[in-house]
Amino acid sequence: MGRAVNHLSDKWIKKTDIPPGLYGDGNGLYLQVSNRNTKAWIFRFMIRGQARKMGLGDIDQVSLKDARKLAQAKRLLVVDGIDPIEERKARKAALVVEREATKAKATTFRQCAEAYIKAHQPGWKSAKHGSQWGATLEAYAYPVIGSLPVALVDRNHIMKILEPIWSTKTETASRVRGRIEKILDRAKAIGLRDGENPARWTGHLDQLLPRRTQVSPVEHFAALPYKQLPGFMAKLRKRDGISARALEFTVLNVTRTANTIGARWEQIDEVEKKWTIPGAELKGKKGRRRPDHVIPLSDRALAILRDMPREGEYIFPGAKAGEGLSNMAMAETLKEMGYSGDVATVHGFRSTFKDWASEQTSYANELSEMAMAHTVSNKVEQAYRRGDMFEKRCRLMEDWAGFCEGQTVGGDNVVAMRA
Repeated sequence: MGRAVNHLSDKWIKKTDIPPGLYGDGNGLYLQVSNRNTKAWIFRFMIRGQARKMGLGDIDQVSLKDARKLAQAKRLLVVDGIDPIEERKARKAALVVEREATKAKATTFRQCAEAYIKAHQPGWKSAKHGSQWGATLEAYAYPVIGSLPVALVDRNHIMKILEPIWSTKTETASRVRGRIEKILDRAKAIGLRDGENPARWTGHLDQLLPRRTQVSPVEHFAALPYKQLPGFMAKLRKRDGISARALEFTVLNVTRTANTIGARWEQIDEVEKKWTIPGAELKGKKGRRRPDHVIPLSDRALAILRDMPREGEYIFPGAKAGEGLSNMAMAETLKEMGYSGDVATVHGFRSTFKDWASEQTSYANELSEMAMAHTVSNKVEQAYRRGDMFEKRCRLMEDWAGFCEGQTVGGDNVVAMRA
């Protein structure tokens, strides 16, 4: 004879005076009554010689009829050698994976871009870099793919973004492409998309779009002719304010805007008369470590430093506490002096220096290149570190400062200008 089943009834299980304990219905199904008079279904079974039990829900959620169906289903799993508890855990885990996959597929490109910026911004040199990312993506990428699931971004979308601006705003378009590529790479790395990156240039978009140099030749920064520099510096020195002194300091030391506005007092050695810019803050090829750039400070450059108030970390403090001067401050000073961007730029004074050094002095080309923190040969760098190139650069920078003041600088290394 088979075992008796269906011992329990709907009427009986609803009684309120059932003593605590386990009450069998058959086929491993039990009603468990607790000391607090709560009632729940339990399925008891043996598998691989081990007694186990699993909950099937309380009687308010699962009726007697449904509990019997559940117990029967679990019993069939046991017959097949499957532990129903482990099987349920596996199903729950699969559901979690499926939900995460569904959520991932719904993650938009914009969400991925914002996550990328947030993750990488602490490593960027300035807040401006992060704002540039946001601005270019907002203007060009988001209108096309901002609300699109990142998993669905393909080559056609990338071309729709780039083609309208590739010939007219080539530099901007190139930056947008590179930023999209990085965002999609990160999305793939965290499992939000598969396959090749549709924004990749080499071996992909380079077959569909012309090179930047073919559609937009390199435009150089407008530079003031060196013969006009003494007059310009005389006008500049009559101006008060941090921006004016920062611009003069930039011209005297032939530095880039970023290095001047990022200059900190800890980088200055007034005894040795030098300014050391960390290699990490110098412009160079991505991934290449550069040595620190040491600038010999002329007497005039030191005088500017001595006149600056030492009220914080930065030599040229900005309007906001704890930050350096705005990157546009020196350009605004130029504009206020009547020098438009097509006549002179802050960066262009580096070209002014180079032209002066090449045409008016007999200093070696490598020396002026090093003064501008350009990469030179290892052999020259080694000579520089031994010290003789540094001594020559001290004379070069003092001669440059003298020329900026309108002095007729002579000697073995400088050709005097005719009046």
